[in-house]
Amino acid sequence: MPADPRAPLADRLRPRGPDELEGQEHLRAPGSLLARILAGGPLPSLVLWGPPGSGKTTIARLLAGREDLAFEALSAVTSGVKDVREVIARARERRAEGRGTLLFVDEIHRFNRAQQDAFLPHVEDGTVVLVGATTENPGFSLVGALLSRVRVLRLDPLGPAALERILERALGDRERGLGRPVALAPEASALLLEAAGGDARRLLGILESAADLAGGPRVEAAVVRAAAQTLVPAYDRSGDDRYDLLSALHKSLRGSDADAALFWMGRMLEAGEDPRVIARRLVAMASEDVGLADPGALATAVHALAALEFLGQPEGELALTQAVIHLATAPKSNSVVRALGAARDLARRHPDLPVPLHLRNAPTALARAEGHGAGYRYPHDHPHAVVAQDYLPPALLGQRIYEPHEVGAEREVARRHAWWQRQRARGAADEGPGAS
Repeated sequence: MPADPRAPLADRLRPRGPDELEGQEHLRAPGSLLARILAGGPLPSLVLWGPPGSGKTTIARLLAGREDLAFEALSAVTSGVKDVREVIARARERRAEGRGTLLFVDEIHRFNRAQQDAFLPHVEDGTVVLVGATTENPGFSLVGALLSRVRVLRLDPLGPAALERILERALGDRERGLGRPVALAPEASALLLEAAGGDARRLLGILESAADLAGGPRVEAAVVRAAAQTLVPAYDRSGDDRYDLLSALHKSLRGSDADAALFWMGRMLEAGEDPRVIARRLVAMASEDVGLADPGALATAVHALAALEFLGQPEGELALTQAVIHLATAPKSNSVVRALGAARDLARRHPDLPVPLHLRNAPTALARAEGHGAGYRYPHDHPHAVVAQDYLPPALLGQRIYEPHEVGAEREVARRHAWWQRQRARGAADEGPGAS
């Protein structure tokens, strides 16, 4: 079938067979599920999970063509249960005539639980082969009953080599490509591949726009830059984009790579993320990964959040940048995280241990008559405010929860922690905590 010259370039150039499919080598490797299906193997219901422009719709259409299945498409953005019922009714009619139906549901994660449940009996009895496409993690966005009936294939962003082959096809195919001679300056080609960001649809959209803007057969880098500026970076603040970038920021900070951390923060800011989301992650990271190795890191992160609230943007972003650099270059300790985990684990294993009498509150005469507070020794009545006294239940005496790291400022915390333990153990306080 000839390509419709009025259709967008990305649609005209969509692969018509497996040999034109680019990228996703891990899915097309010999013996893989997709390779077996494309070679004629059984076609199960699938969920294709990957970023925009990675080939989800293309793969669904190729699967429908391989099986000679009728291709029905729904978008969860515009469709409801009524649309699903109508598609199912048509699928039943075809099945009675001996032909199957592939139901492609784009943005399937946007269907609510009841809408997703509507697919279950029809997938179960084979009325349709369901192929869903999603940019969100199916483990979070799809109901368990539907997940148990499908196979999930994870698609990656397209690599530079795959994008370059798609670009060559767009420039060289007179029927389905641009349809006229267009030459890209070397700098323009490199910029175009970079601006695509692993998204074939974005690549072809920028190319088509740049060819129109150029007004001639040669496209320079400045024209590509102008065309790319009209396209907003893909970023879903309610989905995986936000959490993947936050994860990259946090892990770069934990790994003490200030440059990488600044890049991921810049990515989020450029995409329009609320900077308070970034600031809150910095506050969390300061205790989780720096902790007592540099107690000032938490203060810097909290001050950055306060400065952001006070100044707004863009000035408040400087405080964020200061905090990122401080956290990335600070010594690292996760002793706070481990101490909290150990404390809660101990509490779960011993939920009923009574508070020792000498530690109990004694607000009333009755409480005091029952022995609450009896035997408690007030540390400030003793030298250096330390006294030989137990503060854990007898069954847990000697239990260690906080295990300090000998790094950064926590070396001094560890030294003081050990000193207090020694003083309580021997009941003597001949030296102060500042002594060596």
